[in-house]
Amino acid sequence: MTTPTRLEITMPDDWHVHLRHGEMLEKVLPYTAAHFGRAIVMPNLQPPVIRTADARAYREAILAILPSHQQFQPLMTLYMTETTEAADVKAGFESGLVTAVKLYPAGATTNSAAGVKDLEKIYPVLEVMQEMGMPFLVHGEVVDPAVDIFDREAVFIETKLIPLRKQFPNLKIVFEHLTTKDGVDYVVSCDSYTAATLTPHHLVINRNAMLVGGIKPHYYCLPVAKRESHRLALRAAAVSGDRRFFLGTDSAPHPIHAKETACGCAGIFNVVNALAITAQVFEQEHALDQFERFVSLNGPAFYGLPVNTKRLVLKRQTEPQATPANLKLSNTEVQAFDPMMDVYWQVVEAQ
Repeated sequence: MTTPTRLEITMPDDWHVHLRHGEMLEKVLPYTAAHFGRAIVMPNLQPPVIRTADARAYREAILAILPSHQQFQPLMTLYMTETTEAADVKAGFESGLVTAVKLYPAGATTNSAAGVKDLEKIYPVLEVMQEMGMPFLVHGEVVDPAVDIFDREAVFIETKLIPLRKQFPNLKIVFEHLTTKDGVDYVVSCDSYTAATLTPHHLVINRNAMLVGGIKPHYYCLPVAKRESHRLALRAAAVSGDRRFFLGTDSAPHPIHAKETACGCAGIFNVVNALAITAQVFEQEHALDQFERFVSLNGPAFYGLPVNTKRLVLKRQTEPQATPANLKLSNTEVQAFDPMMDVYWQVVEAQ
């Protein structure tokens, strides 16, 4: 079968992105806005976006620096804590300002110290969310030091997620940034109330990228990349056409000095080449016919939102495209994700 050289698709959405704030926000936002119609904006700032008023202020900050020629909608989320008020969540969702609430198990990832230790303490909020049909976005890892870091997702499913689902059978749950076959199998076993985001980097790297030939901090993210067998399961899920899987870049920029240090920050900055990499993965899997479904259609269907009306065009170049240059800030840089494979696809225009 001949590989197409041009893909015209419905404008994609990014269902999991870190835009940060301040100068970092100013630098990364134009890339997200150029390639995506909407994005679920993660709330783990310092301080975190906990209340609807915080989300309103953050949204205003994003829109204030959005380039005038770009039509982009930030979809705001709240950071769940054990003292989150159900009434505030309800007011935010019903007003249209807040789209979802994010669970960070305390200590699981960047800026998660204020997260949840005891899930039962948030049950009253989850009851209200279930009634409203409001999505609950889950960072699915346990933080028990006795559990191997490569097993944290699988243990979370068994000890946290399955009991939670039994308690709230109709709660809309998005299992964020899956990294394991265990996660894929769990989502496939569920009904229409469960979905998952998959990242470009977890589709192309396994844990060897971090560790073979020396420690490579720019491939360190949370959840960490796993064995090759898990990567292949993620790819199979992405290209399957199953409506429960959709793109969430989890693009998480950090200054180079914060990555290349004794305790490097977790996160990969990939929004500059996320769609090109994902298209390359789908080409490798002979599934370009499912690409639009994964990046543009499945997410809106789960969230109950209309698909974007704009279109996006990608073209396959005759030569591999160079990894994008580092993003320059006033006093540092952010390194763009190098997928360690040839990428021929390139976003060329939005219509």
